[in-house]
Amino acid sequence: MDVSELRRGILRALEEARKDAATRRASFDEAGQAYEAFLRDVAVPLFRQAAIVLKAEGQLYSVHTPAGSVRLASDGAPETFVELELDSSGRSPQVLGRVSLARGRRGHVVDEAPLGEGTAVSELTERDVSEYLLRAIPKLVVKS
Repeated sequence: MDVSELRRGILRALEEARKDAATRRASFDEAGQAYEAFLRDVAVPLFRQAAIVLKAEGQLYSVHTPAGSVRLASDGAPETFVELELDSSGRSPQVLGRVSLARGRRGHVVDEAPLGEGTAVSELTERDVSEYLLRAIPKLVVKS
């Protein structure tokens, strides 16, 4: 291969990589803004409603809103919780649900799953959150 062809190929590949990185940064910025609105308008209110329902059933859980996430944690065992956060480690940003369980001598169990898998952050709804909570809360409350 001629050196000039190799040089053109390398420069073209570098330019494509720069464009891809810029597009990806813009996508993550947009998802971050959509996620903040999603937390404020959808996720936090539903997590608070879930805490009220659990309290009425004698289960003491509190909602915490550390920066960039929402968490429904057991008052008796703070390492037992369900939370949502924006995961930007993959190819595209997504909301990740996490269940953390403290199970005595058996240790600490963590289960993670994307919320509304394949759904853009801006398109997540109350239904996505409520379906996730309906799957996750029994794991917190029911001891196996």
